[in-house]
Amino acid sequence: MEGAAMLVPLLLALCAAMASAAVVEHNFTVGGMNISQLCMDSVIYTANEQMPGPTIEATEGDTVVVHVVNDSPYPLSLHWHGIFQLLSGWADGAHMITECPIQPAGNFTYRFNITGQEGTLWWHAHSSLLRATVYGALIIKPRNGTDGYPYAAPYGEIPIILGEWWNKNVDDVEKDAHLTGLGPEVSDALTINGKPGDQTPCRGAGIFKVEVEYNQTYLLRIINAAVNVELFFKVAGHNFTVVAIDASYTEQYATDVIVIAPGQTVDALMATSAAPGGRYYMAANVLESKTVQIRFNNGTVTGIVTYTGAANGTAPSMPAMPAPTDVVTAGRFYWSLRGLVRPVDPPLPTTVDHSMLVEFGVDQAPCAPDQTRCGGFALVAFMNRNSFQFPRNASLLQASFDGVPGVYTEDFPSSPPPLPGIRKATSVKRLNYSDVVEVVLQSAAYSSALGTENHPIHLHGFNFFVLAQGLGRFDPNATFNLVNPRVRNTVIVPGGGWTVIRFVANNPGMWFMHCHLDAHLPLGLAMVFEVLNGAAPNILPPPPEDFPKCY
Repeated sequence: MEGAAMLVPLLLALCAAMASAAVVEHNFTVGGMNISQLCMDSVIYTANEQMPGPTIEATEGDTVVVHVVNDSPYPLSLHWHGIFQLLSGWADGAHMITECPIQPAGNFTYRFNITGQEGTLWWHAHSSLLRATVYGALIIKPRNGTDGYPYAAPYGEIPIILGEWWNKNVDDVEKDAHLTGLGPEVSDALTINGKPGDQTPCRGAGIFKVEVEYNQTYLLRIINAAVNVELFFKVAGHNFTVVAIDASYTEQYATDVIVIAPGQTVDALMATSAAPGGRYYMAANVLESKTVQIRFNNGTVTGIVTYTGAANGTAPSMPAMPAPTDVVTAGRFYWSLRGLVRPVDPPLPTTVDHSMLVEFGVDQAPCAPDQTRCGGFALVAFMNRNSFQFPRNASLLQASFDGVPGVYTEDFPSSPPPLPGIRKATSVKRLNYSDVVEVVLQSAAYSSALGTENHPIHLHGFNFFVLAQGLGRFDPNATFNLVNPRVRNTVIVPGGGWTVIRFVANNPGMWFMHCHLDAHLPLGLAMVFEVLNGAAPNILPPPPEDFPKCY
């Protein structure tokens, strides 16, 4: 299989990393934190009483060790979004997929090596809506420092983490979503680095501020940690040059607006060449792709970029933001990006072992008995007519490793079955080690009552090549980009449209693929790839001694 040829650079990188690795160690205590936000006093749950949580900064080849103590009243797991987890699938942190959650008063040490990755990733809770407040940046520097960037080294770096804020306890938001059957309430505000800015009704709301030097270049590391919304991001008087997405380098792309979906990251250079002594708003607002009229967060979050020496009374300039329904601007940004082809990166495989058509969407279903506030129908989501059900008594990885029967089935279909109705099931797609998988992700046509919308689809454990995208039904004669496709771990599939991805299953374990709109995850918009062990040394080792188990 051609995929086996791609293993050589990864194995060489892993050996080199082990020979020269440093250990980057952190202690995270997830617990309650008092906060005053939007003129309200609240208790939220964060890591180390920080929102965003601590930034993990490492170098390619390092080993990251995070000791987590759960002082919250909720079971939780932490996911290291975009990390390959080569032979460390136990540390992926996917709730009930790779681990049972860390129970209240419990602890677990996540340990993983960073191999063959550079750029901006992030970490977040992967259990309930806790990820609305439990998240942070994970920044990976090249092994040879700034000389390793495929662009001129920036003068400075600025992490920008975009998020959502609810005045209500987010656990109650999720419970209410289930009781009504209609998904979670709309958030009360957007945030930049945890702060809602100065455009809210609450006077004196916190705002993120950063000071920059005139006529320099800064690298903005932009992360969309929002729970349910795509976002536009701009800085008044400034343009960007995109150089990486999801910790994968791109050909340089000039733009005045960044469009970013939940789970995605964008690295963009920004030249501070506006009028010196000025102050400029950075701003983000929602991209609402739904085709039916619904309520959404129509606020704008702001931060302030201040040039050194600017007078305190100088009013910031505000950028002209795209309309929330401007899907044309969004599509132009997403579809214009191209991957940067380098000799050191894994090549695009040209032969395919598994061709899949995965049709997904949201539908209506009868209210369940415990949905006591449900009126008429509840929402249900599916992939290939399977609505994913999380196991209750064992994680999928533990069940696979220990041979526990009855936890899951290996019958996830490779194409939509010609049967009516939706099956609730915990089914996986089984792959041999090093298989090359091509997946057509097809957004199903919703009912006229529900409309359709964009979906950010995230695959754990792998990057994938984005070969083609389009609107409507997939066209088998579509032109694929086999020269410089972008590489991602989270991709937008346009509402009612399709996206083709390809990846090499070179990592044994259980790997979750799901919509990164958290409103859709408990509804079942997910599936799992089960990748079998290869020949030694490509064999998943046993779990660590402190691994959280359900039994």
